[in-house]
Amino acid sequence: MHFEKQGQVYQLSAKLNLPIGLDEAWKFLSDPSNLKVITPDYMGFHIISKTDATMYAGQMISYKVSPLLGLKLNWLTEITHVEDKKYFVDEQRIGPYSMWHHKHFLKEIEGGTEITDVVHYKLPLSLIANRFHSVLVKPKLKEIFDYRTNALLTMFGEYEKP
Repeated sequence: MHFEKQGQVYQLSAKLNLPIGLDEAWKFLSDPSNLKVITPDYMGFHIISKTDATMYAGQMISYKVSPLLGLKLNWLTEITHVEDKKYFVDEQRIGPYSMWHHKHFLKEIEGGTEITDVVHYKLPLSLIANRFHSVLVKPKLKEIFDYRTNALLTMFGEYEKP
């Protein structure tokens, strides 16, 4: 996992290889109901809106989440782009960030699927919040993505290059 700052915008990049086919990886990752399975329990993740099993551009997903200090927050994301079995993008419309743009890429590799996440985000009240990024936001995002990685590895197993 890698973090980088680009002006007032941060970028998080993460890559994971899983020993499953592209079809299975896409089916799991593009189903919004599976978000709860790969999110830490303490975050109280709960989808409020009715979700379709098939993701589509323009889909709005509303949920409640408690990322910090047990505070319940409303979060609304829109799926803005979908290319079947290649990538999808979710963007925050309402939530804790000034900006959240999350690209999910899937690519077939020998013996499995490579999953790449690229998140661009901006903190609210940037002048104040940026001071807390390295001690609060960055460690929390790392923890959440590490949890997700471990959950996916537990479900699908470790990738071993053939």
